[in-house]
Amino acid sequence: MCFGYDGEAALRESLEKRGMSRRLLLRSAVATAAGVTAVGATASASAGASAGAARHPGHGLKRVPKELISIQLYTLRAALGGEPGFDAVLRQLAVDGYQRVELAGYYGRTAAELKVFLRRTGIRASSSHDGISATPEALETKLDNAAILGQRYVNVPYLNSDKLSDWQMWAQQMNTEAALARDYGLRYGYHNHAHEFTIDLGGGLTPWEVLAAELDPRLVHLEADLYWVVTGGINSGAGVADPEKFAIDTIREAPQKVRQYHVKDKDPASGDMVDLGTGFIDFKRIFRAHQVEEFIVENDTPDVTPLQSAEVGYDYLRTLRF
Repeated sequence: MCFGYDGEAALRESLEKRGMSRRLLLRSAVATAAGVTAVGATASASAGASAGAARHPGHGLKRVPKELISIQLYTLRAALGGEPGFDAVLRQLAVDGYQRVELAGYYGRTAAELKVFLRRTGIRASSSHDGISATPEALETKLDNAAILGQRYVNVPYLNSDKLSDWQMWAQQMNTEAALARDYGLRYGYHNHAHEFTIDLGGGLTPWEVLAAELDPRLVHLEADLYWVVTGGINSGAGVADPEKFAIDTIREAPQKVRQYHVKDKDPASGDMVDLGTGFIDFKRIFRAHQVEEFIVENDTPDVTPLQSAEVGYDYLRTLRF
């Protein structure tokens, strides 16, 4: 779930409509078994790479620059809206090392007020999740706010329909919005879930294929949620044998540039979201294949407290070598 949208429900509904749930659950189980085996090898390789980096700083392995690490604030929604509250959470994120966040609402502030507060914490809002605007006035307000905050990116977080015409209409709407966003100096993107890979719009055509064909690559980029791409690959059948290869191929073959990653891990037994470094997704392999402008930590269902999950995510990305 991203910004309140239920990606799991959308995926489940798409599979049920295709009558594929049972077969793909079996396929997913096979993939999970392979993933469990890979976890040990990946962990060992990661430990070896980290040790090597410590002994030989110039060995050539890359790391995620700290200034490119962000977090989707939806991960912290329980703490932001309750205890310890928005102000304390953002201050702690700064202490943990975060220099940027991706917004999911303003929590009672105006864009101008939020900008002042964030500046005082040493964090900036580089990105946000905002749905397609219902009116031209709403679009201008959205872009005005993003510009006030000094954002670099605005992203549509979720769309869902089993009608081809809806996806075609949305693609054109996003192209229109992206053209105006460019005038504001903003990059406009789309954030995926898994159902874009599993909905059958007719003749096997998927929403992902429609978006790839119709989103203007000069205007619209992709914010690839790696958990959901891997999940979509497994549940569509195309990524069962090698989920990471499916993700890499998806990124490479898209006409639109993938500029941002949502980085969240997948449990090898349950398939659920887990804190970074505790699942089976081989992020090193994906990062080596395609580097981006921003790495955004996310876990919709943190394994510990939201703030602990944020700290684990930041530390994982900073210690990863690829």
